[in-house]
Amino acid sequence: MKSYKYTLTYPALFVLATFVLYSCKDQGKNTQEIPEQVSQSPITKLPKKQLSKEFKDYWYSGKAEITSYSLEQARYGELRNGNAVLIYVTEPFLPQIQVKADKKNVDNVPVLKLNSTKNYLTGIYPYSIMTSSFYPVHDNQHALKVSFSSQEWCGQVYAQLNNKDDFEIMSHSYFENEADQNLKLAKTHLENEIWNKIRINPTTLPTGSFKMVPSMEYIRLTHKKLQAYSAEASISTSSDTTVYTITYPDLERTLKIHFTATFPYTIEGWTDTYKGGFGQEAKVLTSTATIINRITTPYWKQNSNKDLSLRDSLGL
Repeated sequence: MKSYKYTLTYPALFVLATFVLYSCKDQGKNTQEIPEQVSQSPITKLPKKQLSKEFKDYWYSGKAEITSYSLEQARYGELRNGNAVLIYVTEPFLPQIQVKADKKNVDNVPVLKLNSTKNYLTGIYPYSIMTSSFYPVHDNQHALKVSFSSQEWCGQVYAQLNNKDDFEIMSHSYFENEADQNLKLAKTHLENEIWNKIRINPTTLPTGSFKMVPSMEYIRLTHKKLQAYSAEASISTSSDTTVYTITYPDLERTLKIHFTATFPYTIEGWTDTYKGGFGQEAKVLTSTATIINRITTPYWKQNSNKDLSLRDSLGL
C-alpha cells in the first residue's frame, strides 16, 4: 500500500487555524441567541413617550408592587370567596420572540408586567387562574403579549396572544367546541392591557364607543367567541378615587376598576357584573375585589422558608 505525505502551505494553515478558532468559539454558544432581524423590528422604532422622574423612581427601584384583595367571585350562579393578587413589575422584553430578556440589548422594550392571580373554591374543587400582560412603559402601542391559564379539577384551559402584524392567538381547552384554536385578530383595544395603562397614564384610556377584546379570563370561563366586541367606556373621579367603567352591551357585562386619582394610580378594587352559570342556574351576579394590603418588595429573592411570614402581611 502506498503512503502519501501531505504538506500544508502557510495559506492553508491560516485557513485551517481560522476555522478551528471560530469553531471553538461557537461551542457553548446559546442556541436561542437573538436573531439578527430583531434590530429591524418595527416595534422598536415607534416614538417613545418621556418617562417622568416620579415614574422612574417608583417603577425602577428594583422592587415589585404586590397587592392582595379579598375576592367574591361569581361562578356557576353563585358567589365564591377567595383571594386575588396583582403583581406589577418592570422588566426588559424581547419584541421579536416576545419573552423576558436575559441580557441587555439595544432592541429590548421596557414593559410594565402584570401577573394577576385568582384562587377560589367551587364546592369541593378549587380554581386557580393566572393572567400575564406585558405592556410597553412608553404607552406607544398595544400589549406585546398576554397569556392566560385556568386550572380546576375538570381540566385546564390556556391561551396566549402575541402582538405581531396582527394579534396572533393560540387557545387550548378540554371542551370539545373550543379544543385547539389558532386565529388572528385585527389590532384593537384589549381589556387585559387596560390594567397596565391605568398604572402608566390613565389619561390615555379609551373612552366613548369602540371595539375591545374582553379579558381572556372572561372569554374562556364564559365560553364566548374570542373576538372584539362593541364597548363603551367612561372615567369618573370622586374625591381621591377614579373609576374606569367598561360596558359591553352585547355581553350584558360591566367592569368597573377603582384606582387612586394620583400617581402611582394604584388599583384599589374592582367589580365585574355579568350573567353567568348554566340553564336555570344562570343569573346576573357581581364579582367584587376589595383591597387587603399592598407591599413593594423583590419577591423573586424571597423564596426560602423564612420568607413565608411575608404572606401574612398580605393576608394570604
